[in-house]
Amino acid sequence: MLGDAYVDRALANVDDFNRDFQRLATEYCWGEAWGDETLSPRERSVLTLGMVAALGKMGEFANHFRGALVNGLTPNELRAVLVQIAIYCGIPAGADCFQVGQTILGESKEK
Repeated sequence: MLGDAYVDRALANVDDFNRDFQRLATEYCWGEAWGDETLSPRERSVLTLGMVAALGKMGEFANHFRGALVNGLTPNELRAVLVQIAIYCGIPAGADCFQVGQTILGESKEK
């Protein structure tokens, strides 16, 4: 979902301190949750964006915004998701999400 480079970076940073956490994150997030085919990757992306925004975790939001693009969400669909986030999570959360989203969309236009 986030691409090989993201996974490679995460695994390259494994050490004795974070090894167990990385194993749990890999098994449960990517294996159990994202590996379950009941929901499509697009549906999981929308759901995850909302939850991560509600938690105010903008670093993770950025990762999952990029993943949502990989999973086929269009900028217009992502805009609608961010409006929904702003309504249900609050304008400050929505403003943060729009700022992150605009930055990422700008980066993808440059490529």
